[in-house]
Amino acid sequence: MGTIAAVQVRAPESGEISRALRDCVRSVFSEVEALLSAHNPGSELNKLAALDDGGVLSRCDASVRPCYEAAFRLRDETGGRFDPRWRGKGTLDLGAIAKGFAADLAAEAARKTPEIAKCGGLLVDIGGNLKAAKGEWRVSVFGDPSRAPLRLGENAAVATSGAYFRGDHIVDARDGSKASPPAYSVSAVHPSSAMLADGLSTACFIYGEEEGGRFARSHYPEARIIWLHRGERGRRRPE
Repeated sequence: MGTIAAVQVRAPESGEISRALRDCVRSVFSEVEALLSAHNPGSELNKLAALDDGGVLSRCDASVRPCYEAAFRLRDETGGRFDPRWRGKGTLDLGAIAKGFAADLAAEAARKTPEIAKCGGLLVDIGGNLKAAKGEWRVSVFGDPSRAPLRLGENAAVATSGAYFRGDHIVDARDGSKASPPAYSVSAVHPSSAMLADGLSTACFIYGEEEGGRFARSHYPEARIIWLHRGERGRRRPE
């Protein structure tokens, strides 16, 4: 998916366990990429792009339908700011939500493996979209010493959108303009869904802090939104 993926495992003898869980997660990521990659002309997503939303939902693989549904719902809720068709009519791009979705599926698959019972904790990471598949994890915010580390309870997730790696690249789909709010980054913490954390972090970045805060409180009160402003430096890591 054009990014780095990793798993972190807490276990007394983690070599064999880590390899098995890594291979499980990698398999899920490969399957999701084959279906949802906007950069692969042969992906299912590109084959369905010319259809209307109803056609996409009726013909897509059932395993990824929840990702399409969430993306279309966010488009409606944000008044078109977040839009999987932001590239234009007849296109689809789930890049702002698919990595979180893949993290959810990978965590679910890992929990079904026999190795999961042998480890005390498992954290799935794809491009900074973090999912606590097992155990509690702490996530630090670098460059902002006033913040205590975030605690991700089991099944919780955090995703961050911002300008710190790729510059101002997040697009307000209503007019195609680059979103450039005072926020340097926006992190969304969700108690159960990396997919929603991923989509929310992007949507709130487009909105800006005041409107984005209202949007999140209105539509996703279970989520926590964290803003890091320009001039501050920050990134997240597991501990």
